[in-house]
Amino acid sequence: MRRAVVTGGAGAIGAAICGRLRADHDVVVLDREQVDLGDADDVRRATAAVGEVDVLVHAAAAFDQMRLATLDLDAYRRVQAVNVESGLLLAQAFVPGMAERGFGRIVFVTSDTVYGPPSPDLLAYVASKAALVGITRTLALELGASGVAVTAVAPGLTDTPAARDGMPREAFDGVLARQALTRTLVPDDVAATVAFLVTDGAAALTGQTLVPDGGLSPR
Repeated sequence: MRRAVVTGGAGAIGAAICGRLRADHDVVVLDREQVDLGDADDVRRATAAVGEVDVLVHAAAAFDQMRLATLDLDAYRRVQAVNVESGLLLAQAFVPGMAERGFGRIVFVTSDTVYGPPSPDLLAYVASKAALVGITRTLALELGASGVAVTAVAPGLTDTPAARDGMPREAFDGVLARQALTRTLVPDDVAATVAFLVTDGAAALTGQTLVPDGGLSPR
């Protein structure tokens, strides 16, 4: 049985991903109770404790809202540390073992706000998710020869407790009206996409970003 690490596994989307992967993976959850993803030393400690894995899914995300006028560099850097830098540190720790075994899957959960017109309040968040798309492409080229595939999943607005608490119902309805598929997105939509990407059936996919957003931003 392959071993998978999922960051943010206690959140709605992360938990759905864990549920999908547990069918054929030994799943290790790295969430706030296990590691401070904003602290590089703590991330390194956690990876050492986990040991070798075959699959890394980086689903954790800080969602601090800020725009240019209210930009606080410490808060901005915290978002980048959690959303971007921890993913790089985790990959750096786990890739050698993946390469040695000739198989590895890394999936970064990003956001379709990278492609659509984002809210100005999401400056730090969108910057972090766009960085992950670029990292996905770069690592895919670097690691492909060793059998490690790197992909990203960019969900649309998904019905989670955090999303419902963070925006009014009218915002959900407005996004839904613009989707080609007029159904509310749920965490398992993301989980199903991630679960496919870590299988042998996705062996020809690397450097790509799949966008399960109901057709809001066709690509």
